[in-house]
Amino acid sequence: MRKLVYYIATTLDGFIAGPDGADPTGPDGFWPVPMDYVQYLASQYPETLPAPARQALSITAEGTHFDTVIEGRKTYEIGLDAGLTNAYPHLRHLVFSTTMTESPDPAVELVASDPVAKVRELKQESGKDLWLIGGGELAGALYAEIDQLILKLGPLTIGTGIPLFGRRGAFDPQTWNLTGHTVLESGAAFLTYTRG
Repeated sequence: MRKLVYYIATTLDGFIAGPDGADPTGPDGFWPVPMDYVQYLASQYPETLPAPARQALSITAEGTHFDTVIEGRKTYEIGLDAGLTNAYPHLRHLVFSTTMTESPDPAVELVASDPVAKVRELKQESGKDLWLIGGGELAGALYAEIDQLILKLGPLTIGTGIPLFGRRGAFDPQTWNLTGHTVLESGAAFLTYTRG
């Protein structure tokens, strides 16, 4: 059975974006993107780089981890605002939204139904794992369905912003087992946790 993997960048204080929800790595972003970080992503998770980055880095590898990306509307709209109707054309792309009525891209599937039911259905299909890119609200809704966390821990704090599991998450303590870690010279750490 496929796993739902929340593969996400987070600050030391547990935020995935600033209070405005804008792209933290964008032109006005606060997130450091050193060369060793980009190289690690390109070599270990090439499928998680958006199409423009893959093209700039001459990446054609399909990747070994994911064949499907799942995101909420607000996260998807970050790409739309940058002129990308599908940042991940090399993956099956699902966007969960109850307000969007038509997909801006024929390859992007809009899902208005219950995210938990849809993810359970996707887990039963054959293929590679499912990548939950965010945002926090969707991660909070799918909290019990997440099988693995891969945290791209940035060496920074921001004080406030969008929490890892959104602002509406329920109090539900879970134990996770550290199953892998890589620390880069620039200070970023990739931490892999499997549900305990």
